[in-house]
Amino acid sequence: MNELKLSKRLEEVVKSIIPKSMIADIGSDHAYLPCYAYLNGYIKGAIAGEITDGPFQSAREQVKKTDLEHVIEVRKGNGLAVISPNEVDCITIAGMGGSLIRTILEEGKEKLEGVKRLVLQPNIGASNIRKWLIDHQWAIIDEKVLEDDGRIYEIIVAEKGNPLDVYGGNVEAGLLLGPILMKRKSDVFKKKWNHELKHAEQIVAQLSQGAVSSEGKVKKERFEKDIVLIKEALK
Repeated sequence: MNELKLSKRLEEVVKSIIPKSMIADIGSDHAYLPCYAYLNGYIKGAIAGEITDGPFQSAREQVKKTDLEHVIEVRKGNGLAVISPNEVDCITIAGMGGSLIRTILEEGKEKLEGVKRLVLQPNIGASNIRKWLIDHQWAIIDEKVLEDDGRIYEIIVAEKGNPLDVYGGNVEAGLLLGPILMKRKSDVFKKKWNHELKHAEQIVAQLSQGAVSSEGKVKKERFEKDIVLIKEALK
């Protein structure tokens, strides 16, 4: 992977960016995403944010190597601390856990002024993001689920609006499975949730053997609820 060829996962993230926008790519690593997005005409400029020194230096070197220092600025900082309100149109955050992405959005929510779209790709825990979006009046306008190099990923695209419209009254299932994804029921979606179903059933079976702590009972009930939701979605 480089500035000319992204992974399938990151290519799909780029395709969801507002055309010709100014973006902030948070956790940019080598800054491949913003470099690729600019070189392929998706964006007019970018801020690449990194919190750790190694990736920050790698991103700076990448931007310099591709001669894009005039349009891509690499900044070091924690999450959305690298941007100011009204500085970007679109934010991409990819390749992290859903709980971490939620924390980044929550801690930097005052920086979201002027941001028209969020493109979020959690590796796990997408429900954490969907809950945050509902709480802060961001509406999911698109979702993608794809398989890349043997792993299944979800991408959530959101804009300001009524967050509950897309759920159609089925918020609990939508939070877990994705309100748009569960309507489309693609083959990759079915593969993911058949796997998750087996995993949940195994956990419940293990917790059903012998005495269970109060914490174990809560966990068992949560997975039993998930099993019902998943089975209903896979019908």
